[in-house]
Amino acid sequence: MKTRAAILRATGLARPYADSRPLSIESVDLDPPGPGEVLVAIKAAGLCHSDLSVINGDRPRPLPMALGHEAAGVVEALGEGVTDLKPGDRVVMVFMPSCGHCSPCAEGRPALCEPGAAANGRGELLAGGRRVHAGPEPIHHHLGCSAFAEHAVVSRRSLVRVDDDLPFDQAALFGCAVLTGVGAVVNTAGVRAGQSVVVIGLGGVGLASVLGALACGATPVVAVDLDEDKLALARTLGPVATVNAGDGDAVEQVRALTGGGADVAIEMAGSVRALDAAWRMTRRGGLTVTAGLPPPDATLAVNVVSLVGEERTLKGSYIGTCVPSRDIPRYIALFRQGRLPVDRLMSGSVPLDQINTAFDRLAEGRVVRQIVSFDGS
Repeated sequence: MKTRAAILRATGLARPYADSRPLSIESVDLDPPGPGEVLVAIKAAGLCHSDLSVINGDRPRPLPMALGHEAAGVVEALGEGVTDLKPGDRVVMVFMPSCGHCSPCAEGRPALCEPGAAANGRGELLAGGRRVHAGPEPIHHHLGCSAFAEHAVVSRRSLVRVDDDLPFDQAALFGCAVLTGVGAVVNTAGVRAGQSVVVIGLGGVGLASVLGALACGATPVVAVDLDEDKLALARTLGPVATVNAGDGDAVEQVRALTGGGADVAIEMAGSVRALDAAWRMTRRGGLTVTAGLPPPDATLAVNVVSLVGEERTLKGSYIGTCVPSRDIPRYIALFRQGRLPVDRLMSGSVPLDQINTAFDRLAEGRVVRQIVSFDGS
């Protein structure tokens, strides 16, 4: 079948993207779903910094690539062997498919699936190969999703079914921003009621971490960013103290607010400088978590004496250490109870044709989560 998709053919183009147009909207050919695969009509897709890091070249990926990894849509057709979904089901995409058989999957850690990571690195689906073509030219998949498109063929293991009454724009956020941000708090850090938490970097994922910390009963919760509008938004989410990272004494401010350092510091800015600040904001015996993705050659210097003598922990978090089939329904339930108001993170919607301009806004730090809408909203 034919479908329209946003195709990235070159990285590192100059901004503004509205002029250089790194993403071209093309009519492409989409193969039918193979065994274990599903054809999905995309209804809403979120713009994430992980997409931006591919566009600007920070995260090298095979090109050309159909971009996008955070989305919700409707099942249109099923490949052979898919028996637990039906046409018309509403689904959320997950950007790490899990095979269910490798060592991490067997240990209950599907976010670390080895075949899934290998397929994502190659720009292929879990079963191997690519389903998008521009004439004879194969187009790589972005993290098994390629969600900036009217339709996508994905592995069944990249989908979680959700309730039919959940709006698509809200549902899309649960596939990345909420899984990664809330999961870093709940799963990776295991935050308990009464612990102090600081979150550095208030994009969609970072603000989701703030919501997760509040839902866990953390106190105090401190949010850190350079943008005053994002800090103001964080304050509207609950009892959140804020610190502007541009202040020369930001680390000391956080240490003062948390009585000498946070029990848990979470870095979501994708910056080594931010991770270093998070480390220095963490108390003796505390936990520093990072889910940011700086360029692959970025390194962090850690004082080993502090690591040992203060019994400190530095831990990575990928997709919030999630089990998507378990966590997405749980987080949606908390959203419906009003305890995870993730709809507050949305900055508006755009049509697919305006996606380059939308990425300019994201690169400038002027928005939290924009949604590419395919349902006319």
